Amino acid sequence: MNKMLPDPRRRPNHPGGVDAPLSVKLQTRPSVGVALGAGAARGWSHIGVMLELREHGIHPDVVAGTSIGAVVGGCYAAGKLEHVETFARGLTKKTVFGMMDVSFSGVGLLAGGHLKRRLHQALGGRRLEDLGKGFAAVATEVGTGHEIWLTKGDAVEAICASYALPGIFEPVRINGRWLFDGALVNPVPVTVCRALGAEIVIAVNLIGDNGFRATVIDDRLSLEPTLEEFTVAVEELPRRGGFFGAFRGSHRRHFGKREDGAPGIGSAMMDAFNIAQGRISRSRLAGDPPDVIINARVSRVGLFDFHRADELIEMGREAARRAIPEISEFIALTPRGEESAP
Repeated sequence: MNKMLPDPRRRPNHPGGVDAPLSVKLQTRPSVGVALGAGAARGWSHIGVMLELREHGIHPDVVAGTSIGAVVGGCYAAGKLEHVETFARGLTKKTVFGMMDVSFSGVGLLAGGHLKRRLHQALGGRRLEDLGKGFAAVATEVGTGHEIWLTKGDAVEAICASYALPGIFEPVRINGRWLFDGALVNPVPVTVCRALGAEIVIAVNLIGDNGFRATVIDDRLSLEPTLEEFTVAVEELPRRGGFFGAFRGSHRRHFGKREDGAPGIGSAMMDAFNIAQGRISRSRLAGDPPDVIINARVSRVGLFDFHRADELIEMGREAARRAIPEISEFIALTPRGEESAP
C-alpha cells in the first residue's frame, strides 16, 4: 500500500489548509555601499575610514571609488586593505619623490610605472568581477567626457585609469577607449553605489571640510608647502650634470615655482583641477545625496603629502567614528531586502 506523500504546497496544521508559499522570505541586513572620493594624498584617510567601519562591525557590500578612492576601494574589495595601509605608512618624502617617474611621451608629466608596479604586487592578475566585494572604479573618457564605470576586467588597469590625472599621468587605454581621472565627472561616486545595489550609501568626501555647502575654496588647498619640500628633495640628488641635472631642472619647472613666483605646470594643473573638482562634487552630492556623508577634515594636508599617511589614516578614523551613530541608525531603520530560499 502506497503512503500518501504530503502536498509540498500545504503547511501542516495551517488554519483552513491554505496553501503555503513555495519559498520562505529570509530577512537580511540592508546592503551597504561606500563611495570613496577623490583627493590625491588626502585619500589615505579612506584607509582609516574603512578600518573604523570594520572595527564597529560595518562591512560594506559595495565599494565605488574615484581616483585615490579607487586605489583604496579596490584594495579593500580584494581583501588587501592592510597591504595598502602598510605601503602608505612606509612612504617618506624621498620615497614619494622617487616614485614620480618623469614621462617623455609628451602625454603626461609622470609615467606612473612605479605606482602601477606597486598595485601589481597587491592585485596582480585579479579581475574586478572576481574581487570579494562589489566594486567599481570611475573614469572619464578622453574626448567625449563620458563617465565610465569599470566593473569588469583587469583591476590594476581600471584603478590606474581612475587616477590618471590629465596632464600629470598618462591616460590608460581600455577596450579601445582612452581614459583618465574619474574626478572630472564624478568625484564622490554615490550614484555608482546605488546602481550596484546598495540600499544605504556612505559617502567619504575629501574636498574641503564643509562638504557641499556653498563656500569659497580657501588658500589652505594650496600645494606650495609640499612643492617646496619636494624641491628640497630634488636638490639632494647627486649634484652633477647629465640625467640628474636635467631632472632637477625639469622637476622645478613642472612642480615648483618660477623665479617670478608663478606656479609650475604641474602645480597649476593640480590647483585648477582641485577647484573644479570641488564644484563638481558639491553639485553631484546635492543632486544625489548619500544617506550618510563623512567629511574628513584633511584640508590642512597638501595634495602631494603622501608621506603623511599616519596622520591622514587617523583623521579618517576620527571622521568615521563621528558618523558611526548615524550609520548604525540608518542600518537599523532601513527596510531590509528580502531574498527567497526554498
